[in-house]
Amino acid sequence: MTTIAETAASPEISKPAQWTGRVLSGLVIVFLLFDGAIKLVPWPVVTETMDRMGYGSSESLARTLGVITIACTVLYTIPPTSILGAILLTGYLGGAMASHVRIGSPLFSHTLFGFYLGLMVWGGLWLRDRNLRGLMPWQR
Repeated sequence: MTTIAETAASPEISKPAQWTGRVLSGLVIVFLLFDGAIKLVPWPVVTETMDRMGYGSSESLARTLGVITIACTVLYTIPPTSILGAILLTGYLGGAMASHVRIGSPLFSHTLFGFYLGLMVWGGLWLRDRNLRGLMPWQR
């Protein structure tokens, strides 16, 4: 429950900004849920990619990563835990970027993809969450 002082301190969010944030967050959520789901199966393309990245073709590791991806995404989806979900997804995406750096993947298409997704995670959340705007104001 927010107090009047907290509500007054948090900036109002315009409808276009709110909807833009929802769309950005929605795109991230759909992508990450799909990514986690294909790791649960795991399809051959998943295990082959993991093997190319140096993690071996372990189905149990793929399933574990799928569960982690889905759990972090669900936390990001639920408004009271969305900031925690964004923090966890940032760590997860950072690990993916580090893996791509380690094997020498192309910079803009593979290595920085986690960075692009992270920008969408935090940008979408900032556009739709008053509490985050209060913590990270871009304008005074």
